[in-house]
Amino acid sequence: MNPIREKIKIIIFGTDTKAGKIFDLLLIITIVLSIITVMLDSVDDYHLRYGALFNIAEWIFTILFTIEYLLRIYSIRRPLSYIFSFFGIIDLLAVLPTYISLLFPGTQVFSIIRVLRVLRIFRVLKLVQFMGEADFLKKAMIASRRKIFVFIFAVMNIVIILGSIMYLVEGEPGGFDSIPRGIYWAIVTLTTVGYGDISPTTNLGQAIAAVVMIMGYGLIAVPTGIVTSEITFAAKKIKRIKCVVCNKEDIEHNAKFCSDCGSKLIKS
Repeated sequence: MNPIREKIKIIIFGTDTKAGKIFDLLLIITIVLSIITVMLDSVDDYHLRYGALFNIAEWIFTILFTIEYLLRIYSIRRPLSYIFSFFGIIDLLAVLPTYISLLFPGTQVFSIIRVLRVLRIFRVLKLVQFMGEADFLKKAMIASRRKIFVFIFAVMNIVIILGSIMYLVEGEPGGFDSIPRGIYWAIVTLTTVGYGDISPTTNLGQAIAAVVMIMGYGLIAVPTGIVTSEITFAAKKIKRIKCVVCNKEDIEHNAKFCSDCGSKLIKS
């Protein structure tokens, strides 16, 4: 590989190198500032006062992210592995709306442009790649998916039963005019959200509601405990090499190149 391309790849993808850490820090700051700009620009008062300034800032961020996107494609051995990867698509969505807005001049399509500009908030997802702890969370969620599914299935049964009971107890005078309406109340109450748009009026209904509220606190702790135990288990596993280009995991420690994208592995 060309020495310049190799150096660029180490800076952009090598999170363990000094230059890579500086690049990641600057990129994180730029992403955060761009997200703040998008959010402030969505406020009508700020848009009227500082719209021109926000537009200049947006173009600066877009150009910087475009350069980063092109450098990532240029520096890796198999560009398609990055272009069609999760972060590659996110990086494209982060800059595409600004360029598309140039194709739709005039106020008649302003609403369409505003919808496209919302896609720039996808830049927040670029921050995920800088969180090493996200790997443990992802593995824990995958490992506990069956347990969580069983838990959700059990909760669905509970809310259906509770919704049916409240439909029989309260009936239409209390706002429970159908079983789905009762199920909605059970979900809102069980999750301790409590909108208050429907509430029981009879003594029996209020007693059932009190039980459901107390039950809700216990149910919240169940998925938390499942995921926490899986995170602890994942942390104890033997750490293997991860490709910083295509994010392929569980690569053998003695491997020198990624089997998916062919990039040279950077070992910490």
